[in-house]
Amino acid sequence: MKKIALAAALLCSAGSTLAQEVINPSWYIAPTVVGIKPDHDFGVGDKDWGGGLKFGKPVTPLWDIQIGATEARADNNLTKYRQTVVGVDALLMLSRKQIRPFLLVGVGGERDRATRPGFKASGWSPYYTAGLGVQASLNDRWSVQLDGRAMKSNLNDDDKFGFSKALTKYVSFSLIYAFNPPPAPPAPAPVIEPTPVAEAPAPAPEPAPAPPPPPARFEKVTLSATELFAFDSATLSMPQPKLDDIAAALQADPSISDVDIVGYTDRLGSTKYNQKLSQRRADAVREYLVGKGIDAKRLQAHGKGETNPVVTDCKQKKRSELIECLAPNRRVEVEQITVERRVQ
Repeated sequence: MKKIALAAALLCSAGSTLAQEVINPSWYIAPTVVGIKPDHDFGVGDKDWGGGLKFGKPVTPLWDIQIGATEARADNNLTKYRQTVVGVDALLMLSRKQIRPFLLVGVGGERDRATRPGFKASGWSPYYTAGLGVQASLNDRWSVQLDGRAMKSNLNDDDKFGFSKALTKYVSFSLIYAFNPPPAPPAPAPVIEPTPVAEAPAPAPEPAPAPPPPPARFEKVTLSATELFAFDSATLSMPQPKLDDIAAALQADPSISDVDIVGYTDRLGSTKYNQKLSQRRADAVREYLVGKGIDAKRLQAHGKGETNPVVTDCKQKKRSELIECLAPNRRVEVEQITVERRVQ
């Protein structure tokens, strides 16, 4: 249990580096079958079984919570043992894909009951637990879960049982049903087409000074992150024809300078993580253009995290509705890189 707890602590401290992937925020129900091996001090050393019911919900891209209760038994020729467990588990999800391994920690209360000829004892005690498991999706609403854990308790009625601490081992299998389907993936951000430059007016018939050249303007090219990167990656996918076009335009006109490459995210997820991810992706685009022969002094890369959102009036309390409303800003799932270049 100490090794499992240490692994969980290390993964929590590195949580900002784990993939923040699309999750279904719906509550789910999970009927459960359990196998139990009670502490041998209760007088029953055989393995037996039980069942229970859990309710769970993804609360962040890294964490699920599960609340529930189980009832299990273990009997031999002389002793009958029953254990009722009510508690809450926190699942550290190591992936949000079809196969999802996880570590778990939990707390709660257990009721132990043991009877044999001339002896009867029962009582509630607090416990803490740690373990590991895996979930696997069957479709968009059905999944299965398999986990194993060790549960340590301090018996409040140790005078009755004759000992003060108990270690119970569990293996559980659950069938998970999500109450709501997952949200639809956001549409790619639209590409802003450049506006044609107006032609200079024809000169007057009478001699007159030549009209001044049209003022310089800036063309903003917006690129969808889904066209540039794999999810939660700052490594460019290949090929990149749109970045090649931008490189060709910069090579054709050396007067274009002070090109800003800006990465944005939305407000979902950690502000620190979003800031770093937006900067790494902006840097990746800059390095690609430098690799195409563009002078690095002409390019500036900036990560602005969750600033400058496209939509700002999303106040839904239900997470699935909030995710849908923030789709234009969702840089955890779909980020944009904005490249500004000067056009004469």
